[in-house]
Amino acid sequence: MIIANRPLIEINQQAISLLYKELGVVDAVRFLKQFTQGYGNYTQEREVVFANKSLEDIVNEIEKRRKTTK
Repeated sequence: MIIANRPLIEINQQAISLLYKELGVVDAVRFLKQFTQGYGNYTQEREVVFANKSLEDIVNEIEKRRKTTK
């Protein structure tokens, strides 16, 4: 049995079409967003964002934000 190689773009289009059909547009997009690579350099950003902060400081900020969003 010989299987012809299809272009990757064709396979991607068919897969996305099937996802839209089976999951609906919103859930298909949510599913696909899991696989994006993102951008930026998290390591550098983390060093800037958390510079001079202890773990306790960070935890306190998280808890404070959780209280204000309820």
